[in-house]
Amino acid sequence: MTYHAQFDLTGKVALVTGGAGLLGPEHAAALAHAGAIAVVTDVNGAAAEDVAVRLGKEFGADRVVALPMDVTDSGSIARTRESLLKRFGRVDILVNNAAIDPKVKADSLVETSRFEHFPLEQWDFQIRVGLTGALLCSQAFGGWMAANGGGVILNIASDLSVFAPDQRIYRKDGLPEDRQPVKPVTYSIIKTGLVGLTRYLATYWADKKVRVNALSPGGVYVNQPESFVQKLTNLIPLGRMARRDEYRGTVQFLCSEASSYMTGQNIVVDGGRSVW
Repeated sequence: MTYHAQFDLTGKVALVTGGAGLLGPEHAAALAHAGAIAVVTDVNGAAAEDVAVRLGKEFGADRVVALPMDVTDSGSIARTRESLLKRFGRVDILVNNAAIDPKVKADSLVETSRFEHFPLEQWDFQIRVGLTGALLCSQAFGGWMAANGGGVILNIASDLSVFAPDQRIYRKDGLPEDRQPVKPVTYSIIKTGLVGLTRYLATYWADKKVRVNALSPGGVYVNQPESFVQKLTNLIPLGRMARRDEYRGTVQFLCSEASSYMTGQNIVVDGGRSVW
């Protein structure tokens, strides 16, 4: 097998959850670029369709498919699986990307971001989407792979799966301590949990030829306030936040035969922040 052939995903069917979010379209683009049929799913079906249309112009309309899917609803997941099996006869790759990324803002909701006042309903909702959703999708799609010759699951975690949030970068001048915004507890818990799920499934399905790895991206630049960007980049050896498209190569690697001897791993791509 040649070097380039190792990354070739031609003929593979790859499903991305949360496909209309920040990085979902990038993951789908990476897979389509490598030859796969990228299935963009999102609870917002119209947004998923918009992503598919945009990517279809680049990679071909027959290479990008959009389907509405709610990762918290096992019925919705089952319908999506049956739709894909009826249309393509297979599902080879699952990218568990769906998540709620609570933005840190200094407004009337700031106090509830703090641990002491974090709302239970937000805890339940965010874990249901980011962690339980990955469980349900892995059961449905990974279970099918395990019974039909194998496949790949890629869980999208975060650099916050390997270290705690540095709450100093979220501080706002002029606010009392009990009103300072913080990264909520749910995000770290969910992303750490995804790494645990990765390890569990990697060993659970090892004999079924299902490989399971995690990708932990660092912060992505999306026009955040300059003060925040500067505080964060001071923590990153490469001196900048990531571009949206800088995780494409890692996704292609982890979803292809290029990583055929890798399973159960958490690949941290954070500009070096976690080693400083």
